[in-house]
Amino acid sequence: MKKITPDKQKALSLMSMAEKTLERINETDLNLYTSNILKDYYDVIHGLLDAINCLDGIKISGEGAHEKLINHISKIYNLEEVERIFLQELRMYRNRISYEGLFIEPDYINRNKEKILKIIKKLKDIINKK
Repeated sequence: MKKITPDKQKALSLMSMAEKTLERINETDLNLYTSNILKDYYDVIHGLLDAINCLDGIKISGEGAHEKLINHISKIYNLEEVERIFLQELRMYRNRISYEGLFIEPDYINRNKEKILKIIKKLKDIINKK
């Protein structure tokens, strides 16, 4: 983790991309593209986490960067431990989808969609307060 100059434009761009991805999720058939939707939800969350770090002037890169990013934002912004653990679970599923071809059942998203959207809203609220 290193200090960088805060970058509001990059943060806004990351937020905009997250919004576009959420639009695509809402237009995608869950039963046909479940794994893609889960990856997209993770990408939205990751983009919002990155946007927060851009505003804070923090850069996390290298081996394990996504895991460190989740832990850092969770600690600094007091996310609940259950949320941090869930975000790490999403990260691991995303990696397995990307690198192992894991297929996710629609039920997983149906059971967790509310939790995912709550976390997304919480991250957006953090950004909007900055």
